Amino acid sequence: GCSGRIHRLTLTGEKRADIQLNSFGFYTNGSLEVDLTLLRLGLQETDEKAPLVGFSLTRVRSGSVPSYSSRDPHDCPLRQNSSNLLALFLINTKDLQVQVRKYGEQKKLFISPGLLPEAPSEPELPKSEHRVTPKVDGGSQGDQQGIGGKDQDLVLGLGHLNNSYNFSFHVVIGSRAEEGQYSLNFHNCYNSVPGREQPFDITVMIREKNPEGFLSAAEIPLFKLYMVMSACFLASGIFWVSILCKNTYNVFKIHWLMAALAFTKSVSLLFHSINYYFINSQGHPIEGLAVMHYITH
Repeated sequence: GCSGRIHRLTLTGEKRADIQLNSFGFYTNGSLEVDLTLLRLGLQETDEKAPLVGFSLTRVRSGSVPSYSSRDPHDCPLRQNSSNLLALFLINTKDLQVQVRKYGEQKKLFISPGLLPEAPSEPELPKSEHRVTPKVDGGSQGDQQGIGGKDQDLVLGLGHLNNSYNFSFHVVIGSRAEEGQYSLNFHNCYNSVPGREQPFDITVMIREKNPEGFLSAAEIPLFKLYMVMSACFLASGIFWVSILCKNTYNVFKIHWLMAALAFTKSVSLLFHSINYYFINSQGHPIEGLAVMHYITH
């Protein structure tokens, strides 16, 4: 699994039925973009009518574990309606469409096809306060369910090229009620039966962003926190050196090593803080800063 920001995942010959892609904390106006550029399935003809391949988006409660970790490994999460489940993206390779099913009350959780335009401004939300009927891209809409049940279905187009499939979508957090920690998983329920696994290839790009940058909600304060801690260790090192200089007759090598430790820790935290700054602004860490942090850590 991954933890937020911009990342690209490529798996070849994968046989797992469940893959945890990422977990990220969103604030209002935060966005999640998923671009599945390649999905190659080694499936045989089956009698299954419902799609058994797709993504699930769930809200992770504080202190909880992923919902599929305690379930029967033979059960398919794409067939279940869990209380933690927010949305399913069911990939139908026969009809070349992706059916989006929303569960529960998410009035301000906006799911749309395609990626957000490359712009420095924040993701724009629909201006209307009323629920807008989703646009259909390459398919027909599903039936509308009652309040509190399944929301109106959205159908996305599924591209097909050289025995591989591709599509993209984005999610925008529209209000404080939808804020929280979200987990995105990929499921291939055809591989849930032991001994009948079929290898598949997948390449996916995931980009999460909050209004203040690419850091998850829990990581946003870390830049300032590590900077303050670096300053504290630097101040303590200077204070310790001043004491050693005033008492030169009772100073041993171990005392100078203690001072060096404080300065080294200060430099390590400084590199860590700068690394988080670049992650927040660019969406990915600077390898050189990460290496320097682990060298001085």
